[in-house]
Amino acid sequence: MDTTEFRRRGKEMVDLIADYLENIEQRTVYPDVEPGYLRSLIPEEAPEDPDTYEDVVKDIERVIMPGVTHWHSPYFYAYFPTANSFPAMLADMLSGAIGCIGFSWAASPACTELETVMMDWLGKMLKLPEDFIAGTHGQGGGVIQGTASEATLVALLAARCRAVRMILASDPQRPETGITSKLVAYSSDQAHCSVERAGMIAGVRMKKIPTDQSDKYAVQGETLRRMIQEDKAAGLIPFYFCATLGTTPSCAFDHITELGPICNAEKIWMHIDAAYAGSSFICPEFRPLLNGIEFADSFNFNAHKWLLVNFDCSTMWVKKRSDLIGAFKMDPLYLKHDHQESGRYFCTDNSLFRSLKMWFVFRMYGLKGLQDYIRKHVELAKEFESLVRADQRFEISADVVLGLVCFRLKGSNEVNETLLKRINNGRKIHLVPCLLSGQFVLRFALCARTTESRHIREAWRLITQLAEEVMQELPH
Repeated sequence: MDTTEFRRRGKEMVDLIADYLENIEQRTVYPDVEPGYLRSLIPEEAPEDPDTYEDVVKDIERVIMPGVTHWHSPYFYAYFPTANSFPAMLADMLSGAIGCIGFSWAASPACTELETVMMDWLGKMLKLPEDFIAGTHGQGGGVIQGTASEATLVALLAARCRAVRMILASDPQRPETGITSKLVAYSSDQAHCSVERAGMIAGVRMKKIPTDQSDKYAVQGETLRRMIQEDKAAGLIPFYFCATLGTTPSCAFDHITELGPICNAEKIWMHIDAAYAGSSFICPEFRPLLNGIEFADSFNFNAHKWLLVNFDCSTMWVKKRSDLIGAFKMDPLYLKHDHQESGRYFCTDNSLFRSLKMWFVFRMYGLKGLQDYIRKHVELAKEFESLVRADQRFEISADVVLGLVCFRLKGSNEVNETLLKRINNGRKIHLVPCLLSGQFVLRFALCARTTESRHIREAWRLITQLAEEVMQELPH
């Protein structure tokens, strides 16, 4: 493909994408295929001679689309949103064309510097404490990760490194293995499974802090304090706590105003995972949910979830970037350059030009446009909540704070499992469940950029219709 054909094919692809998104609600939201469906539709080996572009495009509908779950359909209410906007898609095209890898300032100055500045822009939108803003003289700053799971692991590894160094500073003769074997980290029992996985990768024990419905599934300060004291008495070394703002099951918020001072007093690294909810903190009415951020060592959320920046773009800030750089710094000759001692920029080995997506979206939506988008989703969630509360057969299972509604039919777990199976087998809308206090609960998450009130009401009509069928089948 030469430049002339690329111009033509590029315009055709933009039309294909625009048609797909414009007509997405006409597609079945969840695919009707079985595992392994795709292998029989394509050859066993790559072609010896090139296929035509026309043949490749024809196979998009024949091979790919039958197996696609349409995350950007207004009938998709599963998991949490994944961002999608036209400015971000255009920026993604440009990023792919430039194709630089920003693993150091010298590798691509614009890539490195735009990321630092965009993270400062976003940090100021969130009204983060100055400690987290790089500016020109700050000690902290932001860096883009691929996912919140990566950010959790990076923070954990940096915390482990800091803890080991602090102990060795006061006891240089102590063997490092004797320290790491005693380290203990904490997270909520509602935290994402990636937090526990980070502990496994880092080789440290991770303890889950119990929560319950009476505390709105949030970690309480006194519970953490008690566990820390018990572990210290047992000879363990508490070093890391991952607080969650907006848990995956129910969008619960740990009490970081209580938890932060405890962590600071105990010299425990507090990382805040706000993967979904973090985007909402750009709205003044939701910013109080982030109160206590001043106690944190690191903070992360996925701009690629709810801030209209296409995947991947997981934004992470630290108070002291030296903690991160010190934990991972490698200094081979081929990475040395004349400006590496400036100390202003993170060196991230996998940094593509992801900040271009932020730059395009922030400029073309503006802060007000992004706030309006988030508020619209919250309003739609409140509308759905009111529909649920108006039907005496159903109950709300957790506070509706942002764009997630947790609800269930009053009755057994089996009845709700049957209802969800009917919903998803119908493939008109798509939901996933969670377990809260032993109860099987349906999650209704506002996800698509194009979702409107009519889609919410249509989804509710379908849910109530299927609920009626399920209840009629119950033994009397």
